[in-house]
Amino acid sequence: MSYVIAIDGPGGAGKSTIARLVAAKLGITYVDTGAMYRAAAVFLNRRKIDKDDDKSIEKAVSDMDITFSNERVLLNGEDVSKKIRENDVSKMASEYSANPAVRDKLTALQRQMGKTVSLVMDGRDIGSNVFKDAKYKFYLTASPEIRAERRYKELKERGEDIEFNKILEDIKTRDERDMNRKLNPLKMADGAVLVDSTDINIDGVVEEILSNIEER
Repeated sequence: MSYVIAIDGPGGAGKSTIARLVAAKLGITYVDTGAMYRAAAVFLNRRKIDKDDDKSIEKAVSDMDITFSNERVLLNGEDVSKKIRENDVSKMASEYSANPAVRDKLTALQRQMGKTVSLVMDGRDIGSNVFKDAKYKFYLTASPEIRAERRYKELKERGEDIEFNKILEDIKTRDERDMNRKLNPLKMADGAVLVDSTDINIDGVVEEILSNIEER
Protein backbone atom coordinates (compact mmCIF):
# COMPACT_ATOMS: atom_id res chain seq x y z
CA MET A 1 0.00 0.00 0.00
CA SER A 2 1.29 3.46 -0.91
CA TYR A 3 1.93 6.12 1.71
CA VAL A 4 2.84 9.82 1.90
CA ILE A 5 5.59 11.49 3.93
CA ALA A 6 4.80 15.19 4.32
CA ILE A 7 7.61 17.59 5.23
CA ASP A 8 6.62 21.18 5.92
CA GLY A 9 8.61 24.16 7.14
CA PRO A 10 9.82 27.68 6.34
CA GLY A 11 12.05 28.67 3.43
CA GLY A 12 15.70 27.71 3.71
CA ALA A 13 15.17 24.96 6.28
CA GLY A 14 16.58 22.36 3.91
CA LYS A 15 13.28 20.65 3.14
CA SER A 16 14.07 19.85 -0.48
CA THR A 17 17.52 18.42 0.30
CA ILE A 18 16.22 16.33 3.20
CA ALA A 19 13.10 15.15 1.38
CA ARG A 20 15.15 14.09 -1.65
CA LEU A 21 17.55 12.08 0.53
CA VAL A 22 14.74 10.45 2.52
CA ALA A 23 13.00 9.43 -0.69
CA ALA A 24 16.22 7.98 -2.07
CA LYS A 25 16.85 6.00 1.13
CA LEU A 26 13.34 4.55 0.97
CA GLY A 27 13.30 4.07 -2.79
CA ILE A 28 10.13 6.13 -3.28
CA THR A 29 9.17 9.21 -5.29
CA TYR A 30 10.21 12.75 -4.30
CA VAL A 31 8.01 15.74 -5.19
CA ASP A 32 9.37 19.27 -4.65
CA THR A 33 6.25 21.41 -4.22
CA GLY A 34 8.35 24.52 -3.64
CA ALA A 35 9.61 24.08 -7.18
CA MET A 36 6.01 23.90 -8.35
CA TYR A 37 5.17 27.26 -6.73
CA ARG A 38 8.33 28.79 -8.17
CA ALA A 39 7.38 27.50 -11.62
CA ALA A 40 3.90 28.97 -11.20
CA ALA A 41 5.48 32.31 -10.29
CA VAL A 42 7.63 32.20 -13.44
CA PHE A 43 4.52 31.34 -15.48
CA LEU A 44 2.47 34.27 -14.12
CA ASN A 45 5.34 36.77 -14.08
CA ARG A 46 6.10 36.10 -17.74
CA ARG A 47 2.51 37.05 -18.50
CA LYS A 48 2.98 40.22 -16.45
CA ILE A 49 0.01 39.37 -14.24
CA ASP A 50 -0.09 41.27 -10.97
CA LYS A 51 -0.18 39.17 -7.80
CA ASP A 52 -3.47 40.85 -6.80
CA ASP A 53 -5.22 40.35 -10.15
CA ASP A 54 -7.37 37.40 -9.07
CA LYS A 55 -9.42 37.10 -12.26
CA SER A 56 -6.41 37.08 -14.57
CA ILE A 57 -4.55 34.60 -12.37
CA GLU A 58 -7.52 32.23 -12.21
CA LYS A 59 -7.87 32.30 -15.99
CA ALA A 60 -4.14 31.87 -16.62
CA VAL A 61 -3.50 28.90 -14.31
CA SER A 62 -6.12 26.84 -16.14
CA ASP A 63 -3.55 26.63 -18.96
CA MET A 64 -0.61 25.87 -16.64
CA ASP A 65 0.87 22.41 -16.27
CA ILE A 66 3.82 21.51 -14.06
CA THR A 67 5.46 18.09 -14.16
CA PHE A 68 8.72 16.42 -13.16
CA SER A 69 11.09 14.38 -15.31
CA ASN A 70 14.32 12.98 -13.86
CA GLU A 71 14.18 15.73 -11.19
CA ARG A 72 13.84 18.40 -13.88
CA VAL A 73 10.91 20.79 -13.47
CA LEU A 74 8.86 21.20 -16.62
CA LEU A 75 6.53 24.18 -17.08
CA ASN A 76 4.19 23.35 -19.94
CA GLY A 77 6.95 21.16 -21.30
CA GLU A 78 9.80 23.70 -20.82
CA ASP A 79 12.66 22.87 -18.48
CA VAL A 80 12.74 25.72 -15.94
CA SER A 81 14.86 23.92 -13.33
CA LYS A 82 17.56 26.63 -13.30
CA LYS A 83 15.24 29.60 -13.73
CA ILE A 84 13.16 28.79 -10.65
CA ARG A 85 16.24 28.82 -8.38
CA GLU A 86 17.01 32.49 -9.00
CA ASN A 87 16.63 34.56 -5.82
CA ASP A 88 13.97 36.93 -7.17
CA VAL A 89 11.75 33.98 -8.07
CA SER A 90 11.62 32.98 -4.40
CA LYS A 91 9.97 36.28 -3.46
CA MET A 92 7.54 36.08 -6.37
CA ALA A 93 6.59 32.53 -5.40
CA SER A 94 5.69 33.63 -1.88
CA GLU A 95 3.52 36.45 -3.24
CA TYR A 96 1.68 34.42 -5.88
CA SER A 97 1.24 31.43 -3.54
CA ALA A 98 -1.18 33.46 -1.42
CA ASN A 99 -3.64 33.44 -4.33
CA PRO A 100 -6.45 30.85 -3.94
CA ALA A 101 -6.48 29.93 -7.65
CA VAL A 102 -2.75 29.18 -7.62
CA ARG A 103 -3.00 27.06 -4.48
CA ASP A 104 -6.08 25.21 -5.73
CA LYS A 105 -4.40 24.38 -9.03
CA LEU A 106 -1.18 23.11 -7.46
CA THR A 107 -2.95 21.29 -4.64
CA ALA A 108 -4.97 19.37 -7.23
CA LEU A 109 -1.78 18.44 -9.10
CA GLN A 110 -0.09 17.35 -5.87
CA ARG A 111 -3.00 15.22 -4.68
CA GLN A 112 -3.14 13.53 -8.05
CA MET A 113 0.54 12.61 -7.71
CA GLY A 114 -0.09 11.00 -4.32
CA LYS A 115 -2.92 8.74 -5.41
CA THR A 116 -0.94 5.89 -6.89
CA VAL A 117 2.63 5.86 -5.52
CA SER A 118 4.42 6.27 -2.21
CA LEU A 119 6.13 9.62 -2.09
CA VAL A 120 7.90 12.26 -0.03
CA MET A 121 6.48 15.74 -0.56
CA ASP A 122 7.80 18.93 0.97
CA GLY A 123 6.34 22.42 1.10
CA ARG A 124 4.49 24.89 3.31
CA ASP A 125 1.14 23.15 3.83
CA ILE A 126 1.54 19.51 2.78
CA GLY A 127 0.66 17.97 6.14
CA SER A 128 -1.72 20.72 7.24
CA ASN A 129 -3.73 20.92 4.01
CA VAL A 130 -2.73 18.90 0.93
CA PHE A 131 -2.39 15.55 2.69
CA LYS A 132 -4.03 15.98 6.09
CA ASP A 133 -4.22 12.21 6.42
CA ALA A 134 -0.60 11.58 5.46
CA LYS A 135 0.81 8.63 7.37
CA TYR A 136 3.93 10.60 8.28
CA LYS A 137 4.19 14.33 8.94
CA PHE A 138 7.26 16.38 9.83
CA TYR A 139 7.90 20.08 10.43
CA LEU A 140 11.49 20.96 9.54
CA THR A 141 12.83 24.32 10.69
CA ALA A 142 16.01 26.21 11.68
CA SER A 143 16.84 29.70 12.88
CA PRO A 144 16.47 32.52 10.30
CA GLU A 145 20.21 33.21 10.51
CA ILE A 146 21.16 29.62 9.75
CA ARG A 147 18.67 29.45 6.89
CA ALA A 148 20.02 32.71 5.44
CA GLU A 149 23.60 31.41 5.72
CA ARG A 150 22.70 28.24 3.83
CA ARG A 151 20.92 30.21 1.12
CA TYR A 152 23.83 32.65 0.86
CA LYS A 153 26.35 29.85 0.31
CA GLU A 154 24.08 28.21 -2.27
CA LEU A 155 23.73 31.41 -4.29
CA LYS A 156 27.43 32.28 -4.06
CA GLU A 157 28.30 28.83 -5.40
CA ARG A 158 26.09 29.61 -8.39
CA GLY A 159 27.99 32.83 -8.97
CA GLU A 160 25.20 35.19 -7.89
CA ASP A 161 26.23 38.48 -6.27
CA ILE A 162 23.94 38.89 -3.27
CA GLU A 163 24.35 40.37 0.21
CA PHE A 164 23.80 38.16 3.26
CA ASN A 165 21.69 40.78 5.03
CA LYS A 166 19.39 41.03 2.00
CA ILE A 167 18.82 37.27 2.09
CA LEU A 168 18.16 37.34 5.84
CA GLU A 169 15.67 40.18 5.39
CA ASP A 170 13.91 38.32 2.57
CA ILE A 171 13.66 35.16 4.69
CA LYS A 172 12.16 37.00 7.66
CA THR A 173 9.71 38.81 5.38
CA ARG A 174 8.68 35.57 3.73
CA ASP A 175 8.22 33.84 7.09
CA GLU A 176 5.91 36.64 8.19
CA ARG A 177 3.93 36.49 4.96
CA ASP A 178 3.67 32.68 4.89
CA MET A 179 2.66 32.36 8.53
CA ASN A 180 0.03 35.09 8.39
CA ARG A 181 -1.62 34.55 5.03
CA LYS A 182 -5.35 33.85 5.23
CA LEU A 183 -5.28 30.76 3.01
CA ASN A 184 -3.49 27.72 4.46
CA PRO A 185 -0.81 29.57 6.46
CA LEU A 186 2.50 27.93 7.29
CA LYS A 187 2.13 26.00 10.54
CA MET A 188 3.01 22.68 12.07
CA ALA A 189 0.36 20.12 11.14
CA ASP A 190 -1.52 18.18 13.78
CA GLY A 191 0.46 15.07 14.63
CA ALA A 192 3.65 16.29 12.95
CA VAL A 193 7.11 15.60 14.37
CA LEU A 194 9.17 18.76 14.91
CA VAL A 195 12.74 18.58 13.57
CA ASP A 196 15.00 21.58 14.22
CA SER A 197 18.06 21.45 11.96
CA THR A 198 19.81 24.51 13.44
CA ASP A 199 22.44 22.38 15.15
CA ILE A 200 22.04 19.10 13.23
CA ASN A 201 23.82 18.23 10.00
CA ILE A 202 22.03 16.81 6.96
CA ASP A 203 22.76 13.17 7.78
CA GLY A 204 21.48 13.67 11.32
CA VAL A 205 18.21 15.17 10.11
CA VAL A 206 17.68 12.35 7.60
CA GLU A 207 18.28 9.72 10.27
CA GLU A 208 15.90 11.47 12.68
CA ILE A 209 13.14 11.38 10.08
CA LEU A 210 13.85 7.81 9.00
CA SER A 211 13.73 6.65 12.63
CA ASN A 212 10.02 7.51 12.57
CA ILE A 213 9.22 5.57 9.39
CA GLU A 214 7.88 2.03 9.85
CA GLU A 215 8.60 1.10 6.21
CA ARG A 216 12.30 1.80 6.61
